[in-house]
Amino acid sequence: MEKRKWLVINYNLPTEPSRLRVAAWRNLKKQGAVNIKQSMWVLPHNDDNYSALQTISQEIESNNGEVLLMECVFFDQNHEQKVISYFNNVRDEEYKEFIDKCEDYFKELEKEIAIEKFTFAELEEEEEELEKLLAWYAKIEARDIFHSSQRACAEEKLDQVKKAFENYSDMVYKYNNE
Repeated sequence: MEKRKWLVINYNLPTEPSRLRVAAWRNLKKQGAVNIKQSMWVLPHNDDNYSALQTISQEIESNNGEVLLMECVFFDQNHEQKVISYFNNVRDEEYKEFIDKCEDYFKELEKEIAIEKFTFAELEEEEEELEKLLAWYAKIEARDIFHSSQRACAEEKLDQVKKAFENYSDMVYKYNNE
């Protein structure tokens, strides 16, 4: 059986300005990389990840940083499973935060229904918030390579959010067409 290949990036950047370090950190997080040791990040090897890490490497080097970009395999399956669990733990945290925001969305809709705020402007605002949640979920799902334990719960919560929005949308329509 062929072993899974991984990409590893290790870098150093000058301490000042700190925005460079923050930018590198944010770019790696957006890509879904996991920090396994100080300034050492891993991603499963694929063309998209390789291309993204090359871009990040170039950005770091253009800011007087040093980068090592490597391809590797784990000799021990237990070590690979440990890294996969890191990925799943990070995704679980992202999904939990997403689920919390979905709960906030439910509360917002409940408030609007309670005060009978059935305006088209409010409906548009709620639709924009729903679109943000949909986009956020898509980003997390794209990074959820190993299917973390919170994925199904987040997907179910998103379905509930969509139904709640449709319900509110129906109420706005009925209220404005009576």
